[in-house]
Amino acid sequence: MKFIIIFGPPAVGKMSVGRELAKITDYRLLHGHMTIELVLEFFDFGTPKFHILNSEFRRRIMEEVATSDLPGLIYTYVWGFNIESEKEYVEKISGIFRKERGVVYFVELFCELDERLRRNKTNERLSEKPSKRQKEESEARLLELEKKYVMNTQGDFYFKENYIRIDNTHLSQRECAEKIKEEFNL
Repeated sequence: MKFIIIFGPPAVGKMSVGRELAKITDYRLLHGHMTIELVLEFFDFGTPKFHILNSEFRRRIMEEVATSDLPGLIYTYVWGFNIESEKEYVEKISGIFRKERGVVYFVELFCELDERLRRNKTNERLSEKPSKRQKEESEARLLELEKKYVMNTQGDFYFKENYIRIDNTHLSQRECAEKIKEEFNL
């Protein structure tokens, strides 16, 4: 079992790259908004009940996938490096796969802010993420998160093994996915 965590700031292309990687590897994709959009039907973002359900759905999916005969899971995540509990969370979910002798891979995506603001309005993003359809609000949240959190490393990532950092500002999703597949021999 391969567990690939694609992380980076909002609108960097995690879901799109994950989709392309899933196509060329036969791995399954669990992008963050698959659970976020479901839970938003019941509870507001950021509330305690939202957090409980969102993390429980993700954890249970990962537990079942880790013990299945699927070849791999791609998971997308916005990681706040200035929040200590975020590292603990990633270690915990990685442990689900490692416990089953799975291999964990880390893919950090980054790109220029102007490009992320453009991507934040694309049809692909909006079709999969209804909570982003109020474009002005979505852009304001993206800019607020940009000020509040450190969502990319400066190449000083915690885990050195099975890690790649990709500037995808000028790469297509397919080119980025091919790079990941080649780097990790997936």
